[in-house]
Amino acid sequence: MSMRPSRRLLQGTVDLLILKTLSLGPSHGYGLSSWLRQQTEGELGIKDAALYQALHRLENQKLITSDWGRSENNRRAKFYQLTDHGRDALNEEAGSWRRYAHAVFRVLDVETRA
Repeated sequence: MSMRPSRRLLQGTVDLLILKTLSLGPSHGYGLSSWLRQQTEGELGIKDAALYQALHRLENQKLITSDWGRSENNRRAKFYQLTDHGRDALNEEAGSWRRYAHAVFRVLDVETRA
């Protein structure tokens, strides 16, 4: 049985992960993607199209801003940064996700009946 998460759930997860990553400091898209892959030991990856759609969406919502700069390898790159509004949204959403995950684990951790 395959249960695929809804598009809205995935979008919310990607947005939350991006906001959390940017709470650690400004980053360009490739840096964001690489850091998330590294932190999750390869379990979570965001396809480029989904990443840049999310970045544009978050920028339109004024949760992040962007400026052009130079990457570590001296290439021109767009760097994203969390806004105060984005930090507030991150705190609110992170709390919601923690409560949700805790509730799911309460169900998953119940021992199977014989």
